[in-house]
Amino acid sequence: MVVLYLILSVLIIIFLTARLKVHPFIALLLVALLYGFLAGMPSADIIMSVNEGFGKTLGGIGLIIILGVIIGAFLENSGGAYAIAEKVLKIIGKDKVPWAMGFIGWFVSIPVFADSGFLLLSPLNKSLSKKAKISLAGSAIALSLGLTASHTMVPPTPGPIAASGILGADLGLVLLVGIPVSIITLIVGITFAVKYVGKTYIDPNPSLSREELQLRSQNAPTAFKSSIPVLIPIFLIVLRSSVKAVDGLNGLYVDFIMFVGEPFIALLIGVFLALLLPKKLEKEMLSTSGWIGKSLSDAASIILITGAGGIFGKVLQNSGIADVLGESLAGLNMSIWLPFILAAAIKTAQGSSTVALITTASIMAPLMETLGFTDNLEKAMVVIAIGAGSAVVSHANDSFFWVVTQMSGMDTKMGYRMHTLGTLILGTTAATTLFIAHLFFN
Repeated sequence: MVVLYLILSVLIIIFLTARLKVHPFIALLLVALLYGFLAGMPSADIIMSVNEGFGKTLGGIGLIIILGVIIGAFLENSGGAYAIAEKVLKIIGKDKVPWAMGFIGWFVSIPVFADSGFLLLSPLNKSLSKKAKISLAGSAIALSLGLTASHTMVPPTPGPIAASGILGADLGLVLLVGIPVSIITLIVGITFAVKYVGKTYIDPNPSLSREELQLRSQNAPTAFKSSIPVLIPIFLIVLRSSVKAVDGLNGLYVDFIMFVGEPFIALLIGVFLALLLPKKLEKEMLSTSGWIGKSLSDAASIILITGAGGIFGKVLQNSGIADVLGESLAGLNMSIWLPFILAAAIKTAQGSSTVALITTASIMAPLMETLGFTDNLEKAMVVIAIGAGSAVVSHANDSFFWVVTQMSGMDTKMGYRMHTLGTLILGTTAATTLFIAHLFFN
């Protein structure tokens, strides 16, 4: 019944947001409470899930969202994003913006969570799309799929690392399998974004006139200077992940790297670097009515919706739906498809790719020998199969779904047709690629 209640909940969310135009925060909160009562959860557990879901979700990415939005505001308003856009367009050509964004997203999401990666790159994406005179829809989905591909299949992202540890897989082999599989699937994903999603037009920045765009380009800092507030945080986060991966390192310099590489500290440094972008920093820019004030107002809605998505995911998680699906599917022997379907079911049910990766790996661990996944290569393939499943599908209970749709001007129905369908194609392509590779090596 909990699975039926989940399907009903998703339909109600779509109806409330798409048809009745209810704010997604209200829709998600009310449906989370409704699902909890339908699933027979004690009222105390529902309240605890609401508090934990909202608090832990925003505790993890709330500051990152705020700081990322501030960096984006300075990149946009100073003209920095447009300077980068002009430079990138000269290199890749006007017709290849989605391909550029997809691969940039793939690289960035290896060390950076997909949510914060999208927020960091969204201003650049809008600028490139505006300059190229193409729909934001195609390039935004190419970016979201690039971020998803590496977030779910390429260490040192936490989910794949945790799954590798639980299953005793060799991280080197996981990387050797994960990198080519994720790139193959990304190529398919970007093709989907270009050929299908790109046909729906979304203005990259409807509030910006051609005259304002030209003025910002004239007063813009150089492309190199403009890229620093984005590249430095990414470099610091990558450096922290690299140091963390090496055992036995210690000392003051390690502590310093671990501190400055913490995502919200790295992004805070990015904010200070962004303050150097305007030709002259004026106090009005930092006021409640200036660049920062407006960016925080814009961020408020994203933060609320993201928190509400966390509430829905936590209520689902605490209702035991992952255990129900796990027990139902674990008895079936479907080779490499089993870990994929398990992860896909759990991801779709509760929203978090990381939770899906860890939960599925925990279910698979005692079954590995029985199912014949005994050598190191097969263990690595199982990790990537779980990662592929944890991409399927991103919808209303996933905070990333709301970040992508809200930052790209998509309504809920468009989000399901573009982003959700894209993640389904991405994950199933990865699983199919793995299945063929598994047959070949066996």
